[in-house]
Amino acid sequence: MKQVSLIGAPTDIGAGSRGASMGPEALRVAQIVPVLESHGLEVTDRGNLAGPANPWLPAAAGYRHLDEVVAWNRAVHEAVHAELALARLPILLGGDHCLAIGSISAVARHCREAGKRLRVLWLDAHADFNTSALTPSGNIHGMPVACLCGHGPRELVEIGGAVPAINPKWLRQIGIRSVDPGEKRFVHQVGLEVFDMRYIDEMGMRHTMELALATLDANTHLHVSFDVDFLDPEIAPGVGTTIPGGPTYREAQLCMEMIADTGRLASLDVMELNPALDVRNKTALLAVDLIESLFGKSTLMREREA
Repeated sequence: MKQVSLIGAPTDIGAGSRGASMGPEALRVAQIVPVLESHGLEVTDRGNLAGPANPWLPAAAGYRHLDEVVAWNRAVHEAVHAELALARLPILLGGDHCLAIGSISAVARHCREAGKRLRVLWLDAHADFNTSALTPSGNIHGMPVACLCGHGPRELVEIGGAVPAINPKWLRQIGIRSVDPGEKRFVHQVGLEVFDMRYIDEMGMRHTMELALATLDANTHLHVSFDVDFLDPEIAPGVGTTIPGGPTYREAQLCMEMIADTGRLASLDVMELNPALDVRNKTALLAVDLIESLFGKSTLMREREA
C-alpha cells in the first residue's frame, strides 16, 4: 500500500498521567511525513480528530472516563475504517493505548468486509488485558486487548459491530514485562500468545518474530499496535509508564525490519508517546526512526518475502 494517511488522536483520556495528548504533534515535529515520503509513499495528514476533554476524575464502577473513552474510540473507528475503505494505510498517531479499541475494531470490520485474515502484533510492555474487576486503577489504557476480545463494557466491546471484535488467536504480544496479578491469570485462561521479555532474552528477537509472523499469506491484513513503552526507557523515556528491561535499539530495529520484510503491513497505531516526559523529543525521533524501518529502511537492499 503506497498511500498512507496519518490520523491524530490527541487525548490522554484512558491514561494515568497527562501528556500523551501531545504525542501526535511530537511525531509531526519529528518529521514523520517527510521521512515516510522519502520511501516513495504518498502521505496525507488528515489532521487531528476531535473529542471530549479529559475531566481527570476518579474511577466510577471500575472505569475512569468511560463516556469520554467511548466517544474518542468511536471517532477513531470511523476515521480508520474510512481510510481502509479507500485502500489507504492508516497510521493512528496517539494518544493513549485505549484508542486501539477503535482502531483495531475498525481493522477487524474491514477484514470481515474484504474477506481477509487478520493478524495483530501488539508491541508493548503491558498485556493491557485488565477488566473493571481486575484493574488496580480503572485506567482504560490497561484494558484495550480485553475489550477487543469481548471482555469489557458493552459500549466499547460493540464499537466494531461484532462481539468480540477479534479472536485472541489472531493476536501476538511482544515485549511484555508488566502484568498485574489478576490480569496474569486472565491472560493464561484466555490463551493469549505472549512473547514476554524472558522469552526474547532466552530465544532472541529473530526467533520471536519468526513465530509471531508465521503463517502470514497474501490474504492477511497485518496490523501493528506499537506502544512506545515497548522500548527500554533508557532509549525511550517519553512515556507515562516506563518499565525497565525492554528491547534495545537493535532488537527493536530487527523487530520492525522483519515486519517490513513480510510486505503485509496494512495499518499501524503509534501510541503512548508522552512529550511532557521526554528529553528534547528524543523518544518521538526514535519512534519515527523505527516507523521508517517498518516501511522499508534498511542498511542494504533486501528481498521481501513472496
